[in-house]
Amino acid sequence: MNTVLIIATLVEVLLLVVVLAGYLLAITGTLNKIASTANLIRIGVHAIDEQVRPIESEVRGVNGALQKVATALTNVTR
Repeated sequence: MNTVLIIATLVEVLLLVVVLAGYLLAITGTLNKIASTANLIRIGVHAIDEQVRPIESEVRGVNGALQKVATALTNVTR
């Protein structure tokens, strides 16, 4: 009787280890997909940053020109 209980316990422990290993493998696969997606997002954000960066200097130029126009219009209306 003890032998049967020991074998049943070992089988249950083995099944538990197999199930836990399966879950860990599934979690690892999911985390790899998330890491891949996060990397794609990082690359996209970097590309957007590179494309938007020149806008700051252009906006300053436009603001300077608009300030000159505003000054000229103020002088005209006086």
